[in-house]
Amino acid sequence: MKKILFLCTGNSCRSQMAEGLARHFIDKNEFEFYSAGTKPSFVDPTAIKVMDEIGIDISNHRSKSVDEFKGMDFYAVITVCDKARELCPVWFGKTVKKIHNSFEDPPFLAKDSKTEEEALSHYRRVRDEIKNFILKLPEILKD
Repeated sequence: MKKILFLCTGNSCRSQMAEGLARHFIDKNEFEFYSAGTKPSFVDPTAIKVMDEIGIDISNHRSKSVDEFKGMDFYAVITVCDKARELCPVWFGKTVKKIHNSFEDPPFLAKDSKTEEEALSHYRRVRDEIKNFILKLPEILKD
């Protein structure tokens, strides 16, 4: 089984969405998915909400430090924000692939929203962008 790690800064939104989407859409017999952050915080309640809208429950996820995965061998580490790419630990020694695909930060985009619906629209757009990336991931991960 190939282990894939999604990495962002807070492990609160983008990497959590990526993990949930990958677990939902990609063959569980071939891949095992994880997410972590370089500075973990909490799982964003609005991320949980917009994922639930498409039938994916990430409410039981927790924000994890990348340090929890020291010693694990990953087939791929996928950074989903520029800051995580810059801070990506070098101890991923046996990682076969390092992939970067940066997505905008929904909480940052939503902070100046005038309405809840406007804020949700930022989360939904980024969720859908991540989903489109995840749907292409099996092809990207091919040997």
